[in-house]
Amino acid sequence: MPAPAGIDYSWAIQTGGVLTSAQKRALFTPLVQTVLKYPGLRARLVLGRRGHGGFDLDTLRLPDSRLARDAQEMAHESIPSFLVNHSYRVFLFGTALARLDGISIDDEAVFVASMLHDLHLGDPAPGGRCFAVAGGERAEAFAVAHDVSPERARRIGAEVSGHVTVGGYDDLSGEGGFVGAGAVLDLLGLRLDELRKDFVDAVLAQQPRDGFKRDIAATWKTESRAVPDGRAAWLRRYAMMLTLVRIAPMQ
Repeated sequence: MPAPAGIDYSWAIQTGGVLTSAQKRALFTPLVQTVLKYPGLRARLVLGRRGHGGFDLDTLRLPDSRLARDAQEMAHESIPSFLVNHSYRVFLFGTALARLDGISIDDEAVFVASMLHDLHLGDPAPGGRCFAVAGGERAEAFAVAHDVSPERARRIGAEVSGHVTVGGYDDLSGEGGFVGAGAVLDLLGLRLDELRKDFVDAVLAQQPRDGFKRDIAATWKTESRAVPDGRAAWLRRYAMMLTLVRIAPMQ
């Protein structure tokens, strides 16, 4: 089930990510579709029935362009270490899922979006703008400043802005789909059963989750209070986001 129509990057820029009552209701459909996946997922994990997704981390070369290196530097300078590690995990998990789904990705663009997607999480943006929207706008401007074409820069911004829209992660080629899929896997364990255990263990050894559940809960609460009609607050209230984070299969 894709994200509801109209909750896209153009909407986000125009509204700052503030949902209408109708949009809040529309999000329940993809939410229910997501929740229905959890019992089977947890059962497969308990039974050790894992998919074949994943790869040898030594075979993956991170994008090494000036754009990619500067995005890494911005992340390390702008966000706490637990979010930096999360950002790398989002890219690695997203890459594994994209390969599993047969989705062709722009490695550099999704790497930049992964590194910059939480620039404002826990550090509310001015004017009551959703952290993902403000982060998307900054990521787009960052890409333009690095001579990325306007269309490609906008795609990077849309990837960041859309990653918290329920249902968007079902299609890794859509707005926010790559970052969203990697993020919900890392946060909630969604699709974890489709990845090899040795691959997941290698990712967690490289980018550890030490205290991640505690720290992400605190920052999510800050965002929810700052933008009470935003997607983060909606997820906290109606999707029991923090409860799902606490009981997620990865520690």
